[in-house]
Amino acid sequence: MTATVAEVYHSLPRDEQATACILASNYGEAGAINYYGSQYHLPQAISGHNMYYLWGPGNCTGDVVVSIGYPLPLLQRTFGNVVQASTSICQYCIPMFNHLPVYVARHIKIPMKAAWIKFKHYD
Repeated sequence: MTATVAEVYHSLPRDEQATACILASNYGEAGAINYYGSQYHLPQAISGHNMYYLWGPGNCTGDVVVSIGYPLPLLQRTFGNVVQASTSICQYCIPMFNHLPVYVARHIKIPMKAAWIKFKHYD
């Protein structure tokens, strides 16, 4: 999963990589990206799941977001442009984490600090 997210992140133009953030839908995805991401030169992931929500969006402006696990309709309501860039496929994961789309979202419609509540979920 982290390798797939890294491929998408590194496919962005350099100026977008400089400001892009990674938005994961749950703490497991965010934790994996944060644990393995350094070997792929990724920024730290953010997430609206459980305690990750309380840590907030950090320096993420929402100008360019690589997202994994969030549903397309939520991303489309929040960003002006959303495209599926890849799919994370894993042989040994549970079915709900297999075939996760990885989106690149651009042009956030409201400031990220205000949009952050949309990504919150405690489950």
